Amino acid sequence: MQDLLSCKRLEKNQQNMAQQKEVWQRGPLPDITPLLQPVAHALLQAREEVNAYMEDFSPVLLWERPAGMASPGFHLQHLSGVLDRVFTYAKGEGLSPFQFAQLEEEGKDAEHGYTTKELVERFDRQVDLALEQLRATDPAILPDYRGIGRAGLPSTVIGLLVHAAEHTMRHVGQLMVTAAVLKNGVA
Repeated sequence: MQDLLSCKRLEKNQQNMAQQKEVWQRGPLPDITPLLQPVAHALLQAREEVNAYMEDFSPVLLWERPAGMASPGFHLQHLSGVLDRVFTYAKGEGLSPFQFAQLEEEGKDAEHGYTTKELVERFDRQVDLALEQLRATDPAILPDYRGIGRAGLPSTVIGLLVHAAEHTMRHVGQLMVTAAVLKNGVA
């Protein structure tokens, strides 16, 4: 019965999202330069989709890997982590020991056992921090060089910010498919 209720809620959320305009169709966001509007729109769209699709997702399924694919727990951790890391590089900073620890944790449950809500809320907070950074980004620095990682791989501020948005949406898509397979017992 619980599975049936979860499926009904998922269907309702999908119908509501289908009826609602996508974030980019709702117009410009205040206090974000026009050049970074697509990045902000993508991050907000990702947040809406993750929250809708992961509502009532059983924590028992978080670490399941259907067909050997990445687990929903991994995707949720990675979504937060990659935003944090790439936006850190965009600021011209290196990663902190905490960020390295989070990277090492991706794909693993916490000792206390993560809930879906905890991982979704972590992603929501990271999107909020990313939006704050976008608001504070001076458009004049967008073409500036930024080194990635210890090797200092070449990129630019705008390159990193766009990559963060693209990478986020790619993992949201993977998360949605994996979650749907697990929720519907197809695996």
